[in-house]
Amino acid sequence: MTQAPTKPLRADAARNRGKLIEVATRMFTAQGVDVSLEDVAREAGVGIGTLYRHFPTRCDLVLAVYGTQVDALDERSRVLPTQLPPGEALHEWMRGFVDYYAVKMGMVNLLRSMMQGQPETFERARTVMRESAERVLSPAIEAGVIRADATAPELVRALGGICLASTTPEGQETSLALVDLVFDGLRYGAPNANPNA
Repeated sequence: MTQAPTKPLRADAARNRGKLIEVATRMFTAQGVDVSLEDVAREAGVGIGTLYRHFPTRCDLVLAVYGTQVDALDERSRVLPTQLPPGEALHEWMRGFVDYYAVKMGMVNLLRSMMQGQPETFERARTVMRESAERVLSPAIEAGVIRADATAPELVRALGGICLASTTPEGQETSLALVDLVFDGLRYGAPNANPNA
């Protein structure tokens, strides 16, 4: 999902790129995308020229941050099932969605304006999100700890709706509480649901 450089980066350049994305993620989440790019570069410990070499426009940096968040959720959907029982893996992935959305909300207006020009990028992101949800939801259904009528698209829509309603740092805590309620609802009527599933 993340738009990778066209050729492999030297180790120091790759570190700089990663640090810029990490700092931009934090600053976009807290302040929105209007944050000064000079401040992003300074916080990352690089010059503004280095930032522009990696991300020629603000939109390039926003897309890199967005893609990194989608990739992280996708990676969690692959790793969590190897570490936790199916129900717990699903629950942790759902809670991680709140972090993804907190970053996205800091960029949402610019992302909306970019969708017209790059529809394939955002369609790909939606596909990745649905596939990630399916990857953690299906094993939980098969294990009988989640009701069988739950679907990945519905789950993603429900999580997105919860996060959209809670756009402040305090609201993020509310979002997590609501995610827990949705998870409990998904277990209602499942044949093997129990508090430790």
